[in-house]
Amino acid sequence: LCDQDNHTTLLHRGIKFFENLSGAGKAIGVLTSGGDAQGMNAAVRAVVRMGIYVEAKVYFIYEGYQGMVDGGDNIVEVSWESVSSILQVGGTVIGSARCKEFRTREGRLKAAFNLIQRGITNLCVIGGANLFREEWSGLLEELAQSGKFASLFKKGTILNTQGLIPPFPHQTNGTDPKVMGRHCGYLALVSALACGADWVFIPEYPPEEGWEDQMCVKLSENRARKKRLNIIIVAEGAIDSHNKPITSEKVKDLVVQQLGFDTRVTILGHVQRGGTPSAFDRILASRMGVEAVLALLEATPDTPACVVSLSGNQAVRLPLMECVQMVSSGRRASLHLFINYNKVSFENNLNTYKLLSHRKPDTELPKTNFNVAVLNVGAPAAGMNAAVRSAVRVGITEGHNMFAVIDGFEGFANGQIKEISWGDVGGWTGQGGSLLGTKRTLPAKYLEKIADQMRTNNINALMVIGGFEAYLGLLELSAAREKYDEFCVPMVMVPATVSNNVPGSDFSIGADTALNTITDTCDRIKQSASGTKRRVFIIETMGGYCGYLANMGGLAAGADAAYIFEEKFDIRELQVVVNVVFNWPDSIVVGLFLSCYRNENSNENYTTDFIYQLYSEEGKGVFDCRKNVLGHMQQGGAPSPFDRNFGTKVSAKAVQWISKKLRETYRRGKVFANTEDSVCLLGMRRRNLIFQPVVELKDQADFVHRIPKEQWWLKLRPLMKILAKYKTSYDVSDSGQLEHVARHSPKEAETGAI
Repeated sequence: LCDQDNHTTLLHRGIKFFENLSGAGKAIGVLTSGGDAQGMNAAVRAVVRMGIYVEAKVYFIYEGYQGMVDGGDNIVEVSWESVSSILQVGGTVIGSARCKEFRTREGRLKAAFNLIQRGITNLCVIGGANLFREEWSGLLEELAQSGKFASLFKKGTILNTQGLIPPFPHQTNGTDPKVMGRHCGYLALVSALACGADWVFIPEYPPEEGWEDQMCVKLSENRARKKRLNIIIVAEGAIDSHNKPITSEKVKDLVVQQLGFDTRVTILGHVQRGGTPSAFDRILASRMGVEAVLALLEATPDTPACVVSLSGNQAVRLPLMECVQMVSSGRRASLHLFINYNKVSFENNLNTYKLLSHRKPDTELPKTNFNVAVLNVGAPAAGMNAAVRSAVRVGITEGHNMFAVIDGFEGFANGQIKEISWGDVGGWTGQGGSLLGTKRTLPAKYLEKIADQMRTNNINALMVIGGFEAYLGLLELSAAREKYDEFCVPMVMVPATVSNNVPGSDFSIGADTALNTITDTCDRIKQSASGTKRRVFIIETMGGYCGYLANMGGLAAGADAAYIFEEKFDIRELQVVVNVVFNWPDSIVVGLFLSCYRNENSNENYTTDFIYQLYSEEGKGVFDCRKNVLGHMQQGGAPSPFDRNFGTKVSAKAVQWISKKLRETYRRGKVFANTEDSVCLLGMRRRNLIFQPVVELKDQADFVHRIPKEQWWLKLRPLMKILAKYKTSYDVSDSGQLEHVARHSPKEAETGAI
């Protein structure tokens, strides 16, 4: 948030604010196209509210392109309040229908007539409409010549279109399930990563000749290691090397005939489209909806039709036709022309899956004789076990001996260390908490004992998975190198904490699961008020001084306010909520409520109890107030698909970095690494995974409050306020950058795009 003077200063520096973009006199039509997907309604809500916020008129176009062609009651102006309760609803409340008539010029002529009648020259399509845009001028000319709306026609009127890629669920498991995706194996592949499937069939990577015997051998080996369950995932478009379909029934018959295993087929079908959207899908859809409106406001006659998407944590605009061309190429070609514009991400997923799912025979594995230890430090975070599993299996594949340290640095000092095998971590991917145990204890007071254990067990490298304590621990070990040669080995940290407060990384393992827990809980809390006339909820989240969970949880759940440490607030901000409630219309009998989020250390005086008591006193006779402290339930539960896959991929990359450093620092029969770049944190920055020396990150950390000095998500804070109808400034300097699909290439592979 900026006051006027600061706002002016920032403008002089070249920072661009969205309030300079006006929607006055413009009309935006929003429709959904294609199949239902969770998050569509969140995108619709964001487009409506952002459009109204900038003083544009916004119209629902019901039933997709069919409604555009039919017109009438299918195209209606909407209000701010009309989208108040759709954020958590799956599917699309405005409908979506196939329309053969729109594929004809006559049908598109009808659609143009229906739009121009209402002054709609901006289309936000959760799908795409490039041909309609290209024909727009000609369609208007034809309509004007027919005399249908000569008085409304203006020479040079253009149609701006903006596409959004709808979110789609990434979670599935079961025995031999058949998953959706048609020609795209994305769902099947990431599901296989998330649930630790034994085998996966996807169209982009047909199995080699003889796959039948190879798969059966793999399943038999797993049963011999006491694994009682096998999971095989089949994408609906799976094919073999001769382009013949591979079906779930075919796979089942093969397993039954050759192995005699009791095998069941579960075809997931449209259950994958149903249900409540995850926190990630809601936030993604909200960001994309707002970005789409910004793109429409900035569009010129020369601007190509665009698709809004997310790359890493950054919203990007891509030319629609380039995306369409990549889709067409992907159906005809191999993995190298994969349909997703960011093929690097897909290839990384595929390579990681192959590393973790198929153990090579000992005779084919390299043997380095390096000993690598893995430990968890800090509070438990969902996804830690997936990260440990990945580290162990990739380490074994690299030829190392892998050791597990129990109970963090304290356990290390006490000699709680043991060798861990490939089979020991089977089934860990979906388990919450920390199976290795974890403590917040820092190593400073145990340095000598830890050095003794490293010498005794000949530990050549160290991998630490954890939060801010893990970062502090590596700083202490790095500083102790002057005294203890045992610490002169490669060391790497993988961020894992629900607080998402580690410097050097935009995301931490566990934060997504915590956000989902917050969102699901708040959906239930809001539902409890559906029969109440007026109610205000105060919801306290974890995070210490870091407001990530409060802010992003508020954005995902449609909160009306979020009080965080990073943005100072006073009694005036608290009064705003009271004023909003007092201004609620009396005509609405039930269902009105507000939700206010507060992270636990946001203010030492304005505590959750204080805010609750304040609202309870001020609201007597007008509204009720309830408080909910979510507590440690945010740390528990099974990890989300994102945390499973993020932990798996980041950990795999960390071990590969360790292998590289071990080769570089091995001299005269000994590993000796004492440079700053041999103690690194592997973090996600914008779109890439980057190794950063922990010493260099000291300047980026606020050690008193245990948060990074700069946090990317604070840029999204005004977004939540805009969607709650607060007057605020929003820095859109990063918006408006049109990228090209072909630009995502080898460089991203080198820097670790995920």
